[in-house]
Amino acid sequence: MLTLHLKKRLEGGSSLTLERADGSRTFQRQTRQAQFFAAHDLTHYAVETTLGVSGAFYGLIARGWDFESFEPPYPRGPIPEEALFVERVVGLLDVERHQGAPVTTAEFNAWVAEQYEPLPAPRLLSDAELDAIRQQLQESQRLWAALPAGDTLVLHFTL
Repeated sequence: MLTLHLKKRLEGGSSLTLERADGSRTFQRQTRQAQFFAAHDLTHYAVETTLGVSGAFYGLIARGWDFESFEPPYPRGPIPEEALFVERVVGLLDVERHQGAPVTTAEFNAWVAEQYEPLPAPRLLSDAELDAIRQQLQESQRLWAALPAGDTLVLHFTL
């Protein structure tokens, strides 16, 4: 299990502390583009929990990776394919949020496949999966928006 502590900082930034089942933690403070990163982190949560993915960002952190593990020179080795797939899905959901309009599931799957090259074709999402992800994301964003500055949103990720 992994506990997410997403803090809305008083000065307008945010921070994300991820606590593993053994009590160890990894931490990232987000000052520049803090609103983007809070939304991005919540999008990862929605995708990974809804799809039951254990080999992407939060699952890897739960297994001992740190934030720096996802940056060159990749001290833990290459980013796993499942994590790359989730990052593409999260990326399109970030684009949707920015544009303010969702795309169809067919358009979504085509875009993810296009972004996935030259890797093998990713799995396709169903209408029900994409709807469930968007619902989870909407609820997480609602909780974050309602959170007073200085408070922390706590979520749990289970492998």
